Amino acid sequence: MEPLELQDIQGYVVRGYKHMMYSRYLLLNITDATAAKQFIHDKIDSITEVTEHQKTNCLNIAFTSPGLKALGLSESNRQNFTREFREGMTTRHRQRLLGDFDGSAPENWRWGGPNNEEVHILLMIFGADKIAALDYYNILQQQFTTKGLKEILQLDGQTLPGNKEHFGFRDGISQPTIKGSGRTGPANDYINAGEFLMGYRNEYDVYPDTPILSDEQGNINLLPEDAAGSGRKDLGRNGTYMVLRQLQQDVKAYWTFINEKTKNADGTLNVRESAKLAAKMMGRWPSGAPVVKWPDEDPVITYPNEDPAKFIDDNDFTYNDTDKDGLKCPFGSHLRRTNPRDSFEDNDAKESFKLTNRHRIIRRARLYGEPYAGSPTDFEPNGEVGLIFTCFNADISRQFEFIQYTWANYPKFKQLYNDPDPIIGVRENPEPGTQQVFTIPSKPVNTYITGLQRFVSVKGGAYFFFPSITTIRYLTTL
Repeated sequence: MEPLELQDIQGYVVRGYKHMMYSRYLLLNITDATAAKQFIHDKIDSITEVTEHQKTNCLNIAFTSPGLKALGLSESNRQNFTREFREGMTTRHRQRLLGDFDGSAPENWRWGGPNNEEVHILLMIFGADKIAALDYYNILQQQFTTKGLKEILQLDGQTLPGNKEHFGFRDGISQPTIKGSGRTGPANDYINAGEFLMGYRNEYDVYPDTPILSDEQGNINLLPEDAAGSGRKDLGRNGTYMVLRQLQQDVKAYWTFINEKTKNADGTLNVRESAKLAAKMMGRWPSGAPVVKWPDEDPVITYPNEDPAKFIDDNDFTYNDTDKDGLKCPFGSHLRRTNPRDSFEDNDAKESFKLTNRHRIIRRARLYGEPYAGSPTDFEPNGEVGLIFTCFNADISRQFEFIQYTWANYPKFKQLYNDPDPIIGVRENPEPGTQQVFTIPSKPVNTYITGLQRFVSVKGGAYFFFPSITTIRYLTTL
């Protein structure tokens, strides 16, 4: 196993900052490259790396492709970044892959879209609480506004008690563990570092594509050699690509739909059946307990005297050995689609996990809007709420985009034919004559939930380069 250079890796890739309860993401535009590089240089020692354990604040930084251009990185050097990163999230091809149509079309975005001001830099500020985060922001804001950086938008996010997102489900449980990071997790979730960090071998046992230098510009002596042996200097080592999407959640429409589909014959609310259908669609109960282990009721409710920790953080499970026919956890559930584990029936469990692990992402998410967790009986938050979705991957196409298109949006997943992911794959206005269905495998006949609606809409997004500390330093010498 290759040792990781943890002090050179920005901390948010490996650590979720679970004790940083509030965050402010700043979308910035470079107006003066020289001054902006000076600001970044002055902040290098403040950027949080993996081995640090800050108690009050954390700071990380990322760059778009136009941002690297604005800093002075040459065209030939920028061409060595992956096509997905260079083209961005809003091309027609990306729109089809990601399902960004209708209200989620880039033309309607608040930021990152073709009608919005160009984003160059993402400055990610974290605080142990809201006061700590905003106090740190105020200090930085006074500095960057005089150093060639214009603030486009603020995205404030937070972590709620119990890690529940706005639909009411415990979030952030299923995560891969990077080999060599010092983190722990289920054996099947230990994945080669090259799936998430450039400069290390991935699950194919090769080095991922990395942006090597074609032109010698800036202080190239700061950069390491390409691990793959090209003899060129490597901009990518210890860095990764970051996906950021602002996702609005329509909590009222979500629970109204669920309640309508499960109401009693007399039209009254059936809370138990509502919670069950929602869990079948998600793949976990609101507590976080996996449906494949607890198919009929949330064990936290069933066993109120048991320690809930053994249910809610359970990520050590498989599908084919216990639920090959999807009778417990439906094939089309959000969880089973986005992380199929051992579900490839033509392969044994080991081979299935190998296939799945070549498409994993490290997922980070923060909630925006007032703190709120919905339920069948309480589903009207105060104002707009949603998710600031973030993920890290070394190959945007093979990881994030593959999951979104092939596993989430594609209606013919496994034995299904008209089933998009019920949480993130439903079209707002599907093609004429197209049905969108959620299938619950049952005996003797399946149950079909028809008329699926889109409950999550995209309000902005971009692809970022999340570089190493070394590369951040190098970029200031361009």
